[in-house]
Amino acid sequence: MTHLPLLSLTTFLPLAGVAAILLLRGEEPAVARNARWIALWTSLVVFVVSLLIWANFDPTRSDFQLVEQADWLPDFNIGYHMGVDGISLFFILLSTFLTPICIIASWTSIQRRVKEYMIAFLVLETMMVGIFCALDFVLFYVFFEGVLLPMFLIIGVWGGPRRVYSAFKFFLYTLLGSVLSLLAILAIYFVTGTADIPQALSFNFPPSLQPWLWLAFFASFAVKVPMWPFHTWLPDAHVEAPTAGSVILAGVLLKLGGYGFIRFSLPMFPEASAYFAPFVFALSVIAIIYTSLVALAQQDMKKLIAYSSVAHMGFVTIGIFTVTPEGLDGAMIQMLSHGVVSAALFLCVGVVYDRLHTREIARYGGLAENMPKYACAFMVFMLASVGLPGTSGFVGEFLSMIGAYQVNTWVAFLGTTGVILGAAYMLWLYRRIVFEKIVHADVRAMVDLSPREILVFAPMIAVVIWMGVYPSSFLKPIQPSITNLIERVQVSERAAASTLAQR
Repeated sequence: MTHLPLLSLTTFLPLAGVAAILLLRGEEPAVARNARWIALWTSLVVFVVSLLIWANFDPTRSDFQLVEQADWLPDFNIGYHMGVDGISLFFILLSTFLTPICIIASWTSIQRRVKEYMIAFLVLETMMVGIFCALDFVLFYVFFEGVLLPMFLIIGVWGGPRRVYSAFKFFLYTLLGSVLSLLAILAIYFVTGTADIPQALSFNFPPSLQPWLWLAFFASFAVKVPMWPFHTWLPDAHVEAPTAGSVILAGVLLKLGGYGFIRFSLPMFPEASAYFAPFVFALSVIAIIYTSLVALAQQDMKKLIAYSSVAHMGFVTIGIFTVTPEGLDGAMIQMLSHGVVSAALFLCVGVVYDRLHTREIARYGGLAENMPKYACAFMVFMLASVGLPGTSGFVGEFLSMIGAYQVNTWVAFLGTTGVILGAAYMLWLYRRIVFEKIVHADVRAMVDLSPREILVFAPMIAVVIWMGVYPSSFLKPIQPSITNLIERVQVSERAAASTLAQR
């Protein structure tokens, strides 16, 4: 076992890259080139350090590992407390995996304010990793809110024509929900007397307080997931964000809500979670069916994939609130799979957008003729999105639906319609772009994937197939923490039932 502070290193190393980029001076082209290389090497080093977290992680334990603690505000019982368990491990790896991919993907497409763009991405990486490592509510909230600022700048400065409107909409939606979660954190602090998350997880909150705290957290996490009807910021943010911004938004930021539900809502408020589960199931089923139908009507590639993200995250929220081993395992795998697959689909859109500068589906067709490598990569991610067996998408959806079937067959039946609708809009998109006749001469002139673009897609294809063929390598570290969570919920439910019986 290593004695290095791996979690702090993974979290704060990107800031060393930020400092190096800030010191750059000279002509603009040279500064831009150096900023790109510093950002890339920093993110690659951070990814290697994050792999050491996985290497030093004991998959048989359910408690927090690699714990780091230091006094921060000791008079208020607020400390610097970092740790990782099976629930947070792969989200850290997902964040560090996607960041260098985003930097490589932005290599030629971002030519304006490159230095500031790379700084924004490295700061964003620190905030994302910090969220999943933090074991103190104040520390967690600092990182949770800190994510908004670099993402706001990435959309607002380097986005499309309506970037300012979309950036403000994204910021205000997510901030409004987060204010309510801050009130919940303050309430937890005053009830428990500490901001320490592990202590709060083992505290039995009074049944009268649980629904209010659950709803306050729900307001924040439902916007982040995003659940219907809190999803309206997402299509705008995706359409206007630069490609790499969409990758991080879909790949990591949409997972913050699901992570919050599993980390806080279920273990701390089990009675409220059981009470509100039918409400969550209803919203999730509406999200899956409604947004799939909306996706079928889209003419913009990014909007179609954005709406598909809402539908896929519906499977996650169903899986989480079944509180079954299959449902929670499925939700975790679905989040990780969606993090890679949807990120890759946005990169696929970015590739053709860089060549033709339009995302309109009708402008494309017949790309299989002159872009066979692209057609092949796009096909893998499209089939993973549909949930083809042998890809990561199948494992998550299948386990989520098994969990749903154990709890409510109607939820499972209605959720499964989303799989059929998902196949409909993704296959339609693929046929329209790849197999239709080439109508426009500029489409015929489009060149196939460059070595840089192949370098971006190759690791993502490997992960999608690895998760689909050998899911136990991902499930094994997750399961002890999930089993521990379910046991805690069951103990709380039994205690509540005995209290009611005594009355």
